[in-house]
Amino acid sequence: MCLISLLHFVCLVCVIAAPLDWSHHMRAQGAQGTGSKKQQALEVQSNINRVFTSINCLFCPVYFFKESIVLDPVPFHHCLIPNFIQSQDFLEGLQKELLNLDFHEKCNDLYKFKQSDDLKKRKEPHISALRKLLFEEFRVWLSDVTQVELKPTIDLSCAKYEYTDTLLCHDDELEGRRIAFILYLVPPWDKSDGGTLDLFSTDEHSQPQQVVKSLVPSWNSLVFFEVSPVSFHQVSEVLSKGKCRLSVSGWFHGPSVTRPPRYTESLLPRNPHIPYDHEILYEWINPVYLDMDSQAQIQEEFEDRSETLLKDFLKKEKFQQVCEALEKEDIKWTSRGPPNKRFYERAEEGSLPDVLRECMELFHSEALFLLLSNFTGLKLHFLASSEDDDEGEEEDSTESAGCSSSKCKGEPSQEANGSTEKSGEVPESEEGSSVPMCVGELRRWTNGHYTLVHDTQKAEFALDLLFFCGCEAWDVKYGGFTSYIAKGEDEELLTVQPENNCLALVYKDRETLKFVKHVNHHSLKQTKTNHSRSRFWDFSFVYYE
Repeated sequence: MCLISLLHFVCLVCVIAAPLDWSHHMRAQGAQGTGSKKQQALEVQSNINRVFTSINCLFCPVYFFKESIVLDPVPFHHCLIPNFIQSQDFLEGLQKELLNLDFHEKCNDLYKFKQSDDLKKRKEPHISALRKLLFEEFRVWLSDVTQVELKPTIDLSCAKYEYTDTLLCHDDELEGRRIAFILYLVPPWDKSDGGTLDLFSTDEHSQPQQVVKSLVPSWNSLVFFEVSPVSFHQVSEVLSKGKCRLSVSGWFHGPSVTRPPRYTESLLPRNPHIPYDHEILYEWINPVYLDMDSQAQIQEEFEDRSETLLKDFLKKEKFQQVCEALEKEDIKWTSRGPPNKRFYERAEEGSLPDVLRECMELFHSEALFLLLSNFTGLKLHFLASSEDDDEGEEEDSTESAGCSSSKCKGEPSQEANGSTEKSGEVPESEEGSSVPMCVGELRRWTNGHYTLVHDTQKAEFALDLLFFCGCEAWDVKYGGFTSYIAKGEDEELLTVQPENNCLALVYKDRETLKFVKHVNHHSLKQTKTNHSRSRFWDFSFVYYE
C-alpha cells in the first residue's frame, strides 16, 4: 500500500475565506510603468488564489468544500480545485504566453497531441510566476498535507489537444513520480466536446477495467492525483473541431515507493495446423498465388524486405461471401482488454457463420502453412525447404509446393500432426525443433479501438498475417493501421494500411514491436453514397517456426 494511502491525520473541514482581488492593483501598477522583470514577476504571482491552503487533509473520503473543491478517493485519490487563479488578467496573460510557445507534434501508439518544450527555464513573467507557485508554495503545502517529501524537481510542460487528439489509458508510473497535476485553460467546454480526463476502475490484478468517472475540463481548474499502480486514466478523444484543449501539466517527484509485481496475463493459445490438403487452397485462393513462379517471385521479394502485400488474395466470390457474413448480427463480439494494452472486439468462433468458420480453418490449415513457407522461405512445414537442405532436398520440396504430396491431403504423417492428437504433446519435426504453431482471431475495428505497445508483449521471431475486409476507401487519417517499430524507438519501420482482400505478411524479430493506431472520429463520416466507413474487420494470425 502506498504511503499516501496510510496517512493518519484527522480531516478538518475549514471555512474558506474569500480570496483577495489583486486585479485593481495590477492595473494601477501597469499605469505607472512596467518596472523591472523581477517586479513584474512578483506582481503576477500576487494574483494566485490561495484557496487551496485552507484544506488541511487530502485523500480522505469525499468532501465538497466551498467553491466546489472536491476530494475523492474513487477510483483512486484525486482532487479538483476550480478557480485556481483569481485574476482573469493573469490567466489571459498566461494563456497568451503559452500559445506563443513552439509546439511539437507527439504521435505514437499511446497518444496524439501537440506539446511544448519543458517550461522549467522559460522567462515569460506569467509562466515564471506559475512555475514558482507550483514548485514552491503549492509543493510545500502538498508535501505537508500528504506527508510525502516532495522534491523541488521541475517537471512542467504545455499541451494542446485538438480535433481527434487523445491520450489513451496509462497509469503515469515512472521512477520518482508521486503527484500528477493539470491546469486547464480551455474555452467553455462540454462533455460532448470530448477531451475529458477519464478515470478507470481496476480489477483484483490492478488491471484497468472501465471508465467510472470523467472530469470535464474547465477554465482555470486544477486537477491533481496520486500516481500509483491503480491510477489508470486517459484523455478521451477531442470531438470538437473548433476548440483547443490547452493545459499545463507535470508531476511532483518524491521518494520512490515499492510497487507490487506487474500482473502477467495469459497469452492466446497456440495450435499446430489442422489437416487440410491442397484442395482448400484451390477452393479459396486466387489461382495466381498457387503458381510456382509467382511463389518464387514473392519469396524473393519477402526475403529482401521481410514483408509483402498480396492483393486480391481470395477468389472474388469467396471474398464477397466473407464480407456479407461479417455483417450478420448473430455473430457474438467480445471486447478484448485490458485498456492499457488493447481495446477492440473479437469474434467468438462458436457464433461464426459457416463461411467465416471455414475461412478461419483456411488460415489454420496445413496446406496454408506450406504455402506460407513458399511465400516467405520460413520453415513452417516439415516439407518446406530450408537453407540447410542440400540441392536434392530443395528439388523435392519444390515438387511438393502445391501440397501434392499425400502427406498434405488430409493424411498428415505422425511427425506432422498425429502425435499431438494422441498424446497432447507438441510434436517435433525431422530436424528436432518444435512443430510450427499459430494463433489467430477475427477482429472488428471501429471508433475508439486500438492496441498498444507494452512491456508484456513477448519479443520473438514470428510471421504476422493480416487479411482485411470491409475497408473500402479507408483513409490513413482514420487510424486503424498497423505500425511496426523497433524496440525503444518511436519511428515506424513499416505501416500496414487496411485494404480490401489484401493479405499482408510481415516477419518480426525480437527487436520489433507492433500496434494498431487508435481509430479516431474521422472514421464515423459517411461517403456521398452513404456507404459506412466506420468499421472494418481483419483476420489476424501469427505463425511460429
